[in-house]
Parts: sequence; C-alpha cells; structure tokens
Amino acid sequence: MLQIDPQLTKQENFTAGQVILIDKPLTWTSFDVVKKIRNLIRIKKVGHAGTLDPLATGLLILCTGKKTKSIEGFMGQEKEYTGSFTIGQTTPTYDLESEVTPAVDISHIGNDELEKARQNFIGDIEQIPPMHSAIKVNGKRLYEHARKGETIAVKSRSVSIKEFELTEVDLPVINFRVVCSKGTYIRSLAHDFGQALGVGAHLSSLRRTKIGDFDVENAYSLDDLVNLLKDLS
Repeated sequence: MLQIDPQLTKQENFTAGQVILIDKPLTWTSFDVVKKIRNLIRIKKVGHAGTLDPLATGLLILCTGKKTKSIEGFMGQEKEYTGSFTIGQTTPTYDLESEVTPAVDISHIGNDELEKARQNFIGDIEQIPPMHSAIKVNGKRLYEHARKGETIAVKSRSVSIKEFELTEVDLPVINFRVVCSKGTYIRSLAHDFGQALGVGAHLSSLRRTKIGDFDVENAYSLDDLVNLLKDLS
C-alpha cells in the first residue's frame, strides 16, 4: 500500500513546493488532472512535467509552488513506456483517437520480420512527429492544421531509443516496452514500425511507467489523491 506523504496534508506546503506522482487514468487529459488538483489545493501555481494523451495512462509528475521551477528538468529525463501496437491497420492520429482503416493481410508477418523491424528503432533515430500533435508550425499547432485537412511539411527530429522490446506477440497485437529520450512520440514509433513491416500499425494502448528515477508504482491513483486533498488543513 502506498504511504501517505504528510507534506500533502497541509495546504501551505503546496505553496512552498511539492512534487506529486500521479497515475493518470484513462480519458483524462494532463490538464484535466492539473485543473482538478489546482482547485483542491487552492493555488494557481501547478504544472505537469510532460503531457500524456487522453488514451494513455501512467506516470504524471505534478509540481506545485516553487517546485514548478523543476519542471523543465523532469521533462528532459529518460522515460519508459509499455503498451501495444496493432499491426495491419492505421489511423490518421496513429492511435485510437481516430477511425481505424480496414485490416490488411498480415499472414506473412512472423518473428523474423518483427525482429528485423524492431532493430531499425534502437539507438539514435530520426522521427517525424504526428500531424495530430501540439507542436507549433507557423504559429499554429499541428492538430489545428490536421483538423482542417491541411498537410504541413514537418521536419524530422533526432530522438534516442535506448531499449525497445517486443514483450508479447499475439498478432495483430504486439506488446512492447520502450525506454527513450525526451521528445519521442510513441505514436510515431507505432506508425513507423508498421511502415517498416509494410502493413501499417497504430498505437492501441500506452502506459508511462517511469520518468528518470520516478516510478508509477510509487504514484497516487487520482481518486486516492483527491480523497487525501479533500481533508487539507
């Protein structure tokens, strides 16, 4: 059972600065979590150290008060994710936030093909962010262009994949574990992995398990944290 940090039981401690680990639930945006906690602790200075998409779960670091100065440092740290790719089907957003295309034949895909594709994505690689992302191009976020049906040329970015394991294969679903640098899009990794296989793929589940030395096993569930903060003195 997760131990309660006594620092989280007094309102004035949040202004002095706290780092809170939260296991973000499915469908919540990162800002939804920030807003919820901000309202409970009654201070405006609350931020998160790295967005998780609504359909992702897992570790979200919240900083309050003077600890918000640490956010950039946390964002730059190595991250670990687990999740699943579904091969043979693609989506415009590279995940399940948009419509899935009809499945293509994957009967020719076996362990050899999967291993060959996997090896393409270990080490320093070039990655193009998804069109449905919050990166700004010409003053507008990419997803704003995408929603209008506009295609914008996006430059590739250098990212580092330290570890990439296929932990379980039950085609068309492949479970994985990735350890990667700041700026890595797991949605793009799913898409590019499918391209390397020649059959397409999309990200069908995602969980962030670590940021630097912080582990989701030491995080509060949102419900538990909300119940704790309701009793602030």
